Amino acid sequence: MKSLPFALILAGVAGFAALSGCSRVDSAKAAAASDVDYYTCTMHPSVHSHDPDAKCPICGMDLVPVKKAGAQAKPAAGDAAAAGGPSAPDGPHEFTIPLDRQQLIGVTYAPVEMKPLRRTIRAVGLVAAMTTKHWDYVARVDGYVHNLEVAAPGDRVEKGQVLMDLYSPDLVSTENEYVDLLRMRDNGRREQNASTEQSAERLLAGARARLQQWNISDAQIDAVGKAGTADQYLSLKSPFDGVVEEVAVHQGRHVSVGDHLVDVVDLSSVWVWAEFYENELPFLKTGLPVLITSSAIPGLSVAGRIAVVDPFINEAKRTGRARIDVDNSDSKLRPDAYVDVALLLDEGQGLTVPADAVLPTGEHNIVFVDKGSGRLEPRFVQLGGKFGDVYRVTGGLQAGERVVSSANFLVDAESKVQGALKSW
Repeated sequence: MKSLPFALILAGVAGFAALSGCSRVDSAKAAAASDVDYYTCTMHPSVHSHDPDAKCPICGMDLVPVKKAGAQAKPAAGDAAAAGGPSAPDGPHEFTIPLDRQQLIGVTYAPVEMKPLRRTIRAVGLVAAMTTKHWDYVARVDGYVHNLEVAAPGDRVEKGQVLMDLYSPDLVSTENEYVDLLRMRDNGRREQNASTEQSAERLLAGARARLQQWNISDAQIDAVGKAGTADQYLSLKSPFDGVVEEVAVHQGRHVSVGDHLVDVVDLSSVWVWAEFYENELPFLKTGLPVLITSSAIPGLSVAGRIAVVDPFINEAKRTGRARIDVDNSDSKLRPDAYVDVALLLDEGQGLTVPADAVLPTGEHNIVFVDKGSGRLEPRFVQLGGKFGDVYRVTGGLQAGERVVSSANFLVDAESKVQGALKSW
């Protein structure tokens, strides 16, 4: 019976110890809970709850704690630089997403690596005939269309081929005058009359100049002088091989000085005027190769080179033009047709990340760097342009690092929930 009080004393001491242990655990939980403002869902930040065991009513995911302002967790030893360090207390710092959660939200990684920097700038082009290979015949003398040798636009002509004959009383009169002056000069030579010969030479030069202004070639004028009779009709001939673009007169019609007669164009080589956006103009240089295709001509693939970059900007469209010289010996490209222009640029090699890995925020470009064991570091990077599906990196990353290449928005939401990245 004496052992009973001692047993009661032992039981009481054990109970008190248990109560003390429970109180310490509860105190720790209370201290931890006191730092939490509320619990939310990383995919649905509008969900707020004060129950740590609650789940998102929308997607069913576990809720994560959001700490009160000023209650950020201290970084582990050696991670001060990753957390922003003492010199950058408000900068981004590491945070952790467990690997199983990363797998659940579809996080994948890609390496930061050196790659060839090639980009393609695409533009719309308009085919145009070269001005140096386009000839408009305009009447330079009053007369009549005696014989029209071309029927309609599209007719092919060869160099020297007669397009039409014009009858002009003024032309016949001037040719007769030219023949008479030739006779006067020859008579002055035979009679050794120097004054007559010199006077005839001056008049001959004036008559010859008038004939040349009427589209009569030197060969035609010499033929008139050799024949000794006026050529009744003026023949207009094609200056090159080409096609008829327009016939503006009919046979027998009266024409006056300045009337449009016929257009001939050589399409063996053409221009393509391509329009580029204002921010693409610095990449344009004469001599750069381009590739021309067209959805209207299946299989068309024509190479060309930039010949001229127009220094003027279209005020309304904010575009600039480049002229491309293109061989068109097969006549597939037609004036005023639209084509697709691709400018291929090769800028060597550079450090790159996938375009999907970059999260633009306006002021900064952010990537999430893998630090291992589920730890991620938000990092600001400097970009040097986009090349296809990758960005060139000029600062902020090193070759060999890994960055998040998918589910960036979900990772960004998680970083903001954990306070690792503010709304930059």
